[in-house]
Amino acid sequence: MAHHASALKRIRQDAKKRLRNRYYAKSARTAIQNLRALTKKVEAEKFLPKVESMIDKLAKRNIWHKNKASNVKGKLAKFVAGLA
Repeated sequence: MAHHASALKRIRQDAKKRLRNRYYAKSARTAIQNLRALTKKVEAEKFLPKVESMIDKLAKRNIWHKNKASNVKGKLAKFVAGLA
């Protein structure tokens, strides 16, 4: 257990930050699933920039590694391009 007020505050801050990061990551994963579920190319092309924006924000906040974000964005772009 923490013995200093600053350590207790850091624990509280970390808990809040962890919940916020989990929310952003889960929201992005859900958006990715929704994009992959689309079958019409027009809808997918419209939704792709929103999902890519979410992914970029995760990378910017260091929730996801920048290379993971890049890989996921590339795979999603390839998926959308392959839709009929």
